[in-house]
Amino acid sequence: MIFASVTFLFIFLPIVLLLYFCARDSVRNIILLTASLIFYAWGEPVYIVLMLASIVINYIFGLLIGKFSNKAIVFSGVAIDLGLLLVFKYSGFVVDNINALFNSSVLSNPDIELPIGISFYTFQALSYLIDVYRKEVKVQKNPLDFALYISLFPQLIAGPIVRYSVVEQEIKTRTVTFEGVYEGTVRFVAGMAKKVLIANQLAAVADKIFALPQDELFFGISWIGIICYSFQILFDFSGYSDMAIGLGRIFGFHFNENFNNPYAAVSIQDFWRRWHISLSSWFRDYLYIPLGGNRKGKIRTFVNQLIVFILCGFWHGAQWTFIVWGLYHGIFLCLEKISAIKNCLDKLPSVLKHIYSLVVVAIGWVFFRCDTLPQAVRYIGSMFGADGFTSNHYYFNEFMTGTAWIAIAAGIILCIPWKELSKFDHFRKSPVIEVARPVFMLALMFICILFIASGTYNPFIYFRF
Repeated sequence: MIFASVTFLFIFLPIVLLLYFCARDSVRNIILLTASLIFYAWGEPVYIVLMLASIVINYIFGLLIGKFSNKAIVFSGVAIDLGLLLVFKYSGFVVDNINALFNSSVLSNPDIELPIGISFYTFQALSYLIDVYRKEVKVQKNPLDFALYISLFPQLIAGPIVRYSVVEQEIKTRTVTFEGVYEGTVRFVAGMAKKVLIANQLAAVADKIFALPQDELFFGISWIGIICYSFQILFDFSGYSDMAIGLGRIFGFHFNENFNNPYAAVSIQDFWRRWHISLSSWFRDYLYIPLGGNRKGKIRTFVNQLIVFILCGFWHGAQWTFIVWGLYHGIFLCLEKISAIKNCLDKLPSVLKHIYSLVVVAIGWVFFRCDTLPQAVRYIGSMFGADGFTSNHYYFNEFMTGTAWIAIAAGIILCIPWKELSKFDHFRKSPVIEVARPVFMLALMFICILFIASGTYNPFIYFRF
């Protein structure tokens, strides 16, 4: 079940909200836990067993770590979590590469279907165990409350990755207010609009272009394809994060922000401060810093950076394209730490720094989008004229409909960091805007529902992860 669906919007969510708001505080967690398990089982009835097993295992290890504070116990819990992730997400990748290495079929591919959301809830469980060991959070002794933390449906299948410290107190007690419900609803509708009205419209264009045979690609079409995909992945994922944060707010939770205008970045380092913040901060706190961070010299810093981003890429999927995407970003982050390059970038005008960041990120998205490395290399070549600058096969209007152009225009507007502009806050709080805001959001919600009900193209990128 996805948020931008008729089933969720008109059946699941209304029932959950009605039960939740009519219930006493003492049973609200049980309602949310039940709803979360139903939500997950709706699309993955078999793998609900896997998630429940993960909950039980991490609950027990949390108790053991809280009592004995033993490194061996922590390593065992972490190993089991990573082992489950390896088996269910990466076993096929490992088998395929072993067979390719020995040029034989010595191992049979297990062909295991990827459980939705396993990367997200596994990383939440890992952060909980490590934080309990570090004594940064108290062990959760109530099994139902711990199960709710792992399975809470707003952020279960696509994040943001919520650390236990963020919701530790709110799992025990939280206040539901009219203001929270209103702000959460506005945030949810805004995220749905990003997903349905921008990401979905540009996904159709990107998918058509990336499906073209190599001999039919050329300079202009290639750039249109990757620009559309760049907007698609931003508004698909940030839109889902907005919906998750909004739903959490409605139920009384305050999740951390996951995106902060990443396409306004002026460097790749700045991009990663703004993109998928919950994941980048997770790798920083639980891998980069324990590896030594930047405390053991420049060479060690570069090695640590590359390790982190190779694993970051691998976290996204069991394909070499994701690993290369992570390595690619890691290399640019290392380059930006070299004094001569850093000084050169610092002297550039802001516009050029911004263009540099966008081009680097866009090229990286090619690896992220393509299924194979040869396909990605050929596509990047066509972006820079390897297949010519004109084509007799296609014209822009065969791909770019009026709706797609509107979606790009809206995407550009939303990519502007309005909140960083000093005059924006005053404008946002003006009486006219305060009155117009709910009317605009109602209209936006109605338009989104029309698109969803009409059965328009509705892919979701991060279901793969």
